[in-house]
Amino acid sequence: MYDTPLILKFDDIDAGMLPLVGGKAANLGVLTTAGLPVPPGLCVTTEAYRRVTEQAGLEEVLDALAVTAAGETRALNELAGRARELVLAAPVPADIADAVRRSAHGPVAVRSSATAEDLPHASFAGQQDTYLNVIGADAVLDAVRRCWASLWSDRAVAYRAANGIDHRAVLAAVVIQEMVQSEVAGVMFTANPVTGRRREAVIDASPGLGEAVVSGAVNPDHFVVDTATGRITERRLGDKRLAVRSLPGGGVEHVETGMEGACVTDAQIRALAELGGRVEDHYGSPQDTEWAVDAGGALWLTQSRPITTLFPVPRHARPAGAGSAVAGAGRRTDPTARRTDRAAHLRSGGHAGPGGSGPVGGEPGGARIYFSFSVAQGIYAPITPMGMSAFRLLSSSAAALLGVPVTDRLDGAPQFAEASGRMFIDVTGMMRSRVGRVGLPRVLDVMEARSATVLRGLFDDPRFSVTQRSVRPALRRLVKNAIRFRIPARAAQALLKPEKAHRRAERLGVRLRAQLAAPADATALERLDHVERILGTRAVPLLPTVVPGPLAGFAMLGLAYRLLGDRARPGELQTVLRGLPHNVTTEMDLALWHLATRIRADREAVSLLLGTPAAELADRFGDGTLPGVVDRGLKEFLAVYGVRAVAEIDLGVPRWSEDPTHVIGVLANYLRLEDPALSPDALFARGAAEAVLMIKSLSARVGGVRGLIVRFALSRARALAGIRELPKFSMVTILAAMRAELVTIGTGLTTHGLLDSPQDIFFLTMEEVRTALTPTPGKTTPEQNAPAPSEGRTPAASRQSTPAPSGGSTPTAPGDAAPPYPATLRVLVSERREDAARERRRRHLPRVLLSDGTEPEAVATAAPVDGALTGTPASAGSVTGIARVVLDPVGAHLEPGEILVCPSTDPGWTPLFLTAGGLVMEMGGANSHGAVVAREYGIPAVVGVASATEHIVTGQRITLDGTSGMVITA
Repeated sequence: MYDTPLILKFDDIDAGMLPLVGGKAANLGVLTTAGLPVPPGLCVTTEAYRRVTEQAGLEEVLDALAVTAAGETRALNELAGRARELVLAAPVPADIADAVRRSAHGPVAVRSSATAEDLPHASFAGQQDTYLNVIGADAVLDAVRRCWASLWSDRAVAYRAANGIDHRAVLAAVVIQEMVQSEVAGVMFTANPVTGRRREAVIDASPGLGEAVVSGAVNPDHFVVDTATGRITERRLGDKRLAVRSLPGGGVEHVETGMEGACVTDAQIRALAELGGRVEDHYGSPQDTEWAVDAGGALWLTQSRPITTLFPVPRHARPAGAGSAVAGAGRRTDPTARRTDRAAHLRSGGHAGPGGSGPVGGEPGGARIYFSFSVAQGIYAPITPMGMSAFRLLSSSAAALLGVPVTDRLDGAPQFAEASGRMFIDVTGMMRSRVGRVGLPRVLDVMEARSATVLRGLFDDPRFSVTQRSVRPALRRLVKNAIRFRIPARAAQALLKPEKAHRRAERLGVRLRAQLAAPADATALERLDHVERILGTRAVPLLPTVVPGPLAGFAMLGLAYRLLGDRARPGELQTVLRGLPHNVTTEMDLALWHLATRIRADREAVSLLLGTPAAELADRFGDGTLPGVVDRGLKEFLAVYGVRAVAEIDLGVPRWSEDPTHVIGVLANYLRLEDPALSPDALFARGAAEAVLMIKSLSARVGGVRGLIVRFALSRARALAGIRELPKFSMVTILAAMRAELVTIGTGLTTHGLLDSPQDIFFLTMEEVRTALTPTPGKTTPEQNAPAPSEGRTPAASRQSTPAPSGGSTPTAPGDAAPPYPATLRVLVSERREDAARERRRRHLPRVLLSDGTEPEAVATAAPVDGALTGTPASAGSVTGIARVVLDPVGAHLEPGEILVCPSTDPGWTPLFLTAGGLVMEMGGANSHGAVVAREYGIPAVVGVASATEHIVTGQRITLDGTSGMVITA
């Protein structure tokens, strides 16, 4: 009646059996087949669990779990308890019970093996139960039933909810494994989980069974080993006061121990490290393993799972699937090739350069330094594949300006790298250059101060010693581009006549609008050509035409700083930059405020905005059913600023013109502000007046000719520095226009059945779209042109938990007829959406990462002192108020006067500044975007405060000193 096996031996299990045997058993099967020292065992498959529970009455619980949020802990626990009771009460069919009883031979370990367990993105370590030293058929059957029930432990249910894993999709298998009566056991990570360093084994060991170490019940011996050399680099002995040992009749006991010295020899430590290296090479990724040494000295591997907390080492090469959607999909489904590639990647220090084969930028070989451009821009979410394609093209264009050769512009500049959907720049060459070592940290001081500190901390590392001491190559490139774009002449002109710089900026806008739209009758391929041409050759060269103005303005600020010396007190020069004119972001925020002011005169409109969810109001705006003052005002605002968005540098992100929900929410927030003295236009005007007075005061302090020069310099700084936001606004305008072209292409692909919606195109790359559009002999339509996937597989074939795409064919097994290409492409999009959803849950992103996986900041971070958090002063002044921690500005509500605490900001955040009493940011430097806007609005700000969103909680009263850079939380 049932063809699916109930029992499988480890020798018969492979990695493709995850849905049948779960993660733990799949890994043990893979390790056994690889010839690694795994104790023999078998698996009670998920078929047994399914048959036992299908009549258990779990449907009601599953329905309730589906609508229970991850944060509703009490409700989740209650539902988990009901599920456990139902599973334990379910009768076990006779054939299943007999099969389990027949598997009981001698002392065994009975361990859960869920289908959502020991996965690359979610380890589920310790979420289900394990029973050790189980003896006897009935005892084994009882342990198996309890393992099934432990799929519904409180912690397992909460973990699935937090990781977005469907409770219905998870099944439980059970491992029954020969018990190793270990003399010593423990855990080994094949990469350092604290520093991230690859090929560095971290071993914890204790006498008895490994449960003592795994459960945290003992202070074990701790060793760190260089896997490549076998050298023990760190040795810390624990007290090992407790051991878990087997009882003769079954079960275990906890006994007191008093062992002196190490519980493992140096030879055993090196053997463990060597075993860990073999396991890692086999899987192609760092592993979290459990091991045991028996009385005879034999070393056993009892478990291995991926280390899920490590951030991947950035790579230059486009990820698998980049050449052609289908060809890439074929590469993804070849596990042997994947393991080989990953093993080579690991042996090379965890880095691949151009083409995935070597280092990028600078000198060949050796350690590399990667700076996170995503973090510096305040972008925590992963960038869409199309957004990454756009940045590769932009980086190619920027490299060309600097005279850096680019092999393939779709690959990007040699220094461009990515990991987990985040952008990185290989700055090794700059850090090994005399000019770069001076210039890069100084630039970051005003952009992302914490990254500058981390990079300076690498100055003494001999791997990154200066090898390029001459300043002439950098000087030649600088002079060449300065002449090419007439930067000195335009900067001088801006100083003499600032209005000319402003007119040039206005002309840039006109030029952009004239160049960005493709012809209305352009074909899809012509539109794609247009997008690649704009991003790859034309966008970046437009920007130097605007740079001379703000460059001259900040040069004047620097001149005034030098002339004033100690006559200027801390924070006074920042005051000069308050209420800057000609700042496109400030003008945007004030335009939104003025719209709120107009709406305030219409009581019906005010009532509607304050009492209706922003998403519903956005729908009504789309339908044209909002009150006239709101409808007209939004259309006017979006006509100018609709190109913007939160995380706007990713062209895969919808613009405000497409989805104005955020803008409408901010409007409602503005309507709650009733004190005229706190209105943004009043604050802006007050800041501008304070700046004018400060210029007079500072120039008077030095007097004479020097005072006149200071007055001129600071006046020019105010006249020109505001243009600093225009280059980014111009780039965002370009990205928005290219997004519109891609949506048009996506609409065509959707019409032809290749995509489910036009927006899906942003989960493909430029080259993948070109493959789908390019005609081949005998095939004229996109459906005909698209080739079938190699080996008859879809991109999701190796990910068996992925559902079949709606409207497409079900993925087939190897050897079956391949499904139509449209289904393949839709599965690829679905898979990438799932990847992005997982990546958005990633809590920690490194600012700087080395090619061996080390995160320098993790090594150097020290705890805050005396309850004070420290950062970089960004906007002078002091304020005490209630903190409001905001991780996402969309839908955020800030009461007037509250102190905004956030990871970072981009222009999508700045409307919140208008009601904020102060600003604390984890990212940024004194001249980062958030700091500049905070100064302009006259609110105190401290940036670069490590883990501020973790140390500070909403509702906490804090004191913020924007002059000293201190945040007092006590």
